[in-house]
Amino acid sequence: MTAWLLFGALTLDALVGEPRWLWSRVPHPAVLMGRLIAWCDGRFNTGPRRDNGVLVVMGLVAASALIGVIIEALPLGWLWSMLGAAVLLAQKSLVQHVQAVADALRYGPGEGRRVVAMIVGRDTRDMGEADVARAAIESAAENFSDGVIAPAFWYLVGGLPGIVIYKAINTADSMIGYRTPRHADFGWAAARLDDVLNVVPARITAGLIALVGWSARALEVIRCDARLHRSPNAGWPEAAMAGVLDVALSGPRSYHGETRDDPWVNRSGDHAIGGAHVERAIAVLWRAWAVVLGGTLLLALF
Repeated sequence: MTAWLLFGALTLDALVGEPRWLWSRVPHPAVLMGRLIAWCDGRFNTGPRRDNGVLVVMGLVAASALIGVIIEALPLGWLWSMLGAAVLLAQKSLVQHVQAVADALRYGPGEGRRVVAMIVGRDTRDMGEADVARAAIESAAENFSDGVIAPAFWYLVGGLPGIVIYKAINTADSMIGYRTPRHADFGWAAARLDDVLNVVPARITAGLIALVGWSARALEVIRCDARLHRSPNAGWPEAAMAGVLDVALSGPRSYHGETRDDPWVNRSGDHAIGGAHVERAIAVLWRAWAVVLGGTLLLALF
């Protein structure tokens, strides 16, 4: 039954995405999660910060599981479960945001910088066209794992409670899971649990990207370069995408005015990239999504 519901959720998300008419009137569940995490940050990020952070994460997991169980127990619980999963998947919105960068690059690097700043956390002021395209492709690969494959995986494993828990922890990691003086201890539990929850999905994502790209080169880049990334998981889909497109990703970039000399992923790949490469990455995402949809249908049938 869960596979059928995931099939419906994947289809609904791809068709509808995140309709502005709805989420301009009511807060998106991810926004509500963010507000709760921000409140916890303001209220509990003091004293024994690491201990408090662990307790906050435990509370998020318990609350998320309870919400999922309650919704599934409602009349027509299967329908609410499918709709909830569709809301928490992000294929169409991801593609729209990345496509916006490709479109903006047609008007020059300046417009590309303005648009890519909406989807990445790095400094964008001095980016050239290749830097903008690289940032968009990296975001596409990483967020396909975080926003599509991992939620779908945890929905299959744990139903609506599973996907809500995943999204709550992933949101917490994006807000407090940084090695800054304020969050290094308080966000430690959120960051570590997010790493654990993404171990399997990130590697599934890398395999899917390599598969739909029909690229032995991608497998080689994954083997050699996936572990060069600072994240134990993000490097896998990024390395796969770098291999499929034969482009160089990662490399030096700036955060908060400080240059970070990260190693290149697929260093021998093309460095002079632009909007066309971003659109090729989007095509890869749709092919991978189609494989997931077909696999989910087969799972539901057999």
